[in-house]
Amino acid sequence: MDDTSLNSLILKLHDIQAVKFGTFKLKSGLTSPIYFDLRVIVSHPALMNEVANLLHKRAEDAGVEFDSVCGVPYTALPLATIICSTKQYPMLIRRKEAKDYGIIRTKRLIEGTIHPGDKCLIVEDVVTSGSSVLETAEVLENEGLKITDAVVLMDREQGGSAMLADRGITLHSVISVSRLLDVLLKAGRIDTATFENVERFVQENNTYVSAKKNGCSAPKKSCKELSYGARAGLSDTHPLAARLLKIMEEKKSNLCVSADVTCSEELMEIAVTLGPLICVLKTHVDILQDFTSDVASNLKELATKHNFLIFEDRKFADIGNTVKHQYEGGLYRISSWAHIINAHALPGPGVLQGLGAVGKPLGHGCLLIAQMSSQGSLATGDYTQAVVKMAEDHSDFVFGFISGSKISDKPGLVHMTPGVQMQTGGDGLGQQYSSPEDVICTKGSDIIIVGRGILASPDRLRAAEEYRTAGWESYLKRLSQAS
Repeated sequence: MDDTSLNSLILKLHDIQAVKFGTFKLKSGLTSPIYFDLRVIVSHPALMNEVANLLHKRAEDAGVEFDSVCGVPYTALPLATIICSTKQYPMLIRRKEAKDYGIIRTKRLIEGTIHPGDKCLIVEDVVTSGSSVLETAEVLENEGLKITDAVVLMDREQGGSAMLADRGITLHSVISVSRLLDVLLKAGRIDTATFENVERFVQENNTYVSAKKNGCSAPKKSCKELSYGARAGLSDTHPLAARLLKIMEEKKSNLCVSADVTCSEELMEIAVTLGPLICVLKTHVDILQDFTSDVASNLKELATKHNFLIFEDRKFADIGNTVKHQYEGGLYRISSWAHIINAHALPGPGVLQGLGAVGKPLGHGCLLIAQMSSQGSLATGDYTQAVVKMAEDHSDFVFGFISGSKISDKPGLVHMTPGVQMQTGGDGLGQQYSSPEDVICTKGSDIIIVGRGILASPDRLRAAEEYRTAGWESYLKRLSQAS
């Protein structure tokens, strides 16, 4: 979805008073300075079609796979209907009450043909706490359907996405309140006082925090650290980061294997053998002595089969025009097969503009190198902070960092740490090693990158399982310590 389309949609919603500012009493009892009445969309067919199309595109861009669609009653029903009729998906309708009339009276709450085991996408108009989506999900799950994703037009950013994520449902939003406020302020539709009043209300009324804090003294953030799944569901999480975090949650793995090998046959063997255990496979394709396009194609097939992402550790570090050609062309055509790339921030934002011109349309993402595991690295201090700022300024393409520890508090950003072995120490070439527990539990990173600790083992499968277990147990320990 491009910025122009979203900005135009927000202004149209304001034009028809689907979003209002003032003083409104919500059904929760809270008095809100903003109110969404998206039911009025049904009287504007062109806009309703546009919204339905954007909802479907949001799910499509996120790579969501589903067999049927169900709209949360009642406002989302016409939106789900349009999606199903135009995109040819089977539709299911959730009743709010069991059928109690006609010749046959049933307790059935879902209308339509149900195939137990199918995945059903939930469509909603507005999410605050996420309770309506969850209610619909529970009814569908009682019929044997799998619910892993929901798509919503407007996320009020008051904890609904995090709550749903903790229950295994990733929320994909078309618009967030913060985005809406920015657009309306820049367009002169609201003043700064209104902007700040709504922003303050959203921050101070997080439904997920109030349900979880259990006496916590910090009112604006939960005492419980967000799980990978919860972070995947946040509205500002990059789609590729959300996909990666979901893979980690599903596979119970925060292990990335660094396949620094020179033979394509060995690379394929690593992908086949270790693929089921990892969330990411990191390659150095330029050290392969026998690279061909078939290597890339086979690697992509294995990534799909074993549900992992491919990270080409190219470390782009040139002007925008040069890195653009390095990324999409040449012998390796990296953009055609690698989900993830990385870059140095030293050249400035031009390196991201060049890479993003290629990667963003493909749904790919970039990690910025903020710290390195080599002794004497200059990537420290002010440089690292500048990298964090650059990442936040380019969050439409950058989704995280290569770093030795957690360097940003934004939960949507992913931290990957190289130089991991079971025992801390170093080699004779300046490489410094940290243990999985030190990296994940103590330093707060998200993913351990392991190379020689696995590749040098006589039993790579067993070694990979040991690292996967160590990394995951360290993550669970971190969650328990924060609760």
